[in-house]
Amino acid sequence: MSVRKRIAIIGGGIAGLAAAVRLRDVTPADTEIIVYEQSGALGGKLRTGELAGVTVERGAESFLNGAPDGGESAAVTFARRVGLGDALVHPAAQPAALAIGGSLARIPAGTLVGVPGDLSTLDGVALPDAESDADAGRPLLAPGEDVAVGELVRSRYGAQVVDRLVDPMLGGVYAGRADRLSLRATMPQLARTAETEHTLRGAVRAAQALSRRVPGSPVFAAVDGGMTRLVGAAATTARARISLGLPVREIVRAGTRWHLVLGPAPEPQTDDVDAVILAVPATPASRLLTGVAPEAAKAIGELEYASVALAGMALPPGTALPELSGFLVPPGEGTLVKAATFFTRKWPHLAGPDSPVIVRASLGRAGEEERLHLSDHALLEIAHRELGELAGTALPEPVASWIQRWGGGLPQYAPGHPDRVRAVRDGLPPGLAVAGAALDGVGIPVCVASGERAADDVSSYLEAL
Repeated sequence: MSVRKRIAIIGGGIAGLAAAVRLRDVTPADTEIIVYEQSGALGGKLRTGELAGVTVERGAESFLNGAPDGGESAAVTFARRVGLGDALVHPAAQPAALAIGGSLARIPAGTLVGVPGDLSTLDGVALPDAESDADAGRPLLAPGEDVAVGELVRSRYGAQVVDRLVDPMLGGVYAGRADRLSLRATMPQLARTAETEHTLRGAVRAAQALSRRVPGSPVFAAVDGGMTRLVGAAATTARARISLGLPVREIVRAGTRWHLVLGPAPEPQTDDVDAVILAVPATPASRLLTGVAPEAAKAIGELEYASVALAGMALPPGTALPELSGFLVPPGEGTLVKAATFFTRKWPHLAGPDSPVIVRASLGRAGEEERLHLSDHALLEIAHRELGELAGTALPEPVASWIQRWGGGLPQYAPGHPDRVRAVRDGLPPGLAVAGAALDGVGIPVCVASGERAADDVSSYLEAL
């Protein structure tokens, strides 16, 4: 007769919740799943807010609709699994732009995270050095080699393509700089094709050909009602015991089981489980791993993070804005605003004829944390002024606004990150798995897949006992 198993998931963000749902699907029905989240709410950086009566995300606003193989993304599959398939919505077909030199230029078509495969499409946005991308008779990268995105693109296309296209595109996702971000971690398909192609143009085209995305299909999806709805549906589907506000301070190997020390040091609580999934950022993961997997703790502890803030503004109904979904800002422009979304234009299901016009701006980049050390009021004033200057129109005063700060919110994957991730996972003892953005990527689909992988790992371990 088998004994009921207990599994602890430390971290209640989307990776931890995806792990919980997968465990519910692949383990015996009587398995006890416990999610420990030290904050007062599940969801991590998925947080839906409200602004002047309109639903506005305070974290991630959408996820990729498709997977590289042409199927649906892990996030879409997950939304369907938790009963929200009919709630998926897609943005309006509006172009996005780059803010360069006081004007807005549409992002050139056919780029791969800003890296063009056809230099003739740049149309003055950036002047490439086409001669540098000559065939030298060998692939761009050796098998397994990793470089900074900026290093590769700069060597082949010149500085302007990096500064005006790749940097703002990567900055919009990671708040980081192309010269410090790993090609293999941020653009794995391009890294793979660069092992066989002799020119960057060839590598980009080959990477694009690997994608089986159906032409005209939506690139992004979201959940009607907000990402917090996805979080709640996941928690309900997992049928896990949720523990909020009780941090896990230590994990200790106890024979074939795991001993957890919880809560404040003066009055500790304990719990014993058969397996553990860590789905927390790098710093707490490193701290918890130090006693049980010191080499893995060291490897994951090397990851740095960037801090960002989001500014949400509700402008009066009818406020005129450019016919765009939003724009990205190259770092060379010097603004605190690095990206802006014309939220109610991009997501028309949120807006009625008399609704306020919602604009959401992303503030701050890696290495610029001191620029965020201002009051909410001061950040809003800067964001409002810069948005008007970048959009080329004086904006009226908002009728409502907020600032959402994400201190240390975005991992910065330095070159060699995939090797460090392998070292982390290889250094874990049986019955302990890791998941989340610290390892596998910042997008919701990769976080979901990361949590599901960790669940499969511990499920296989428990089956073998």
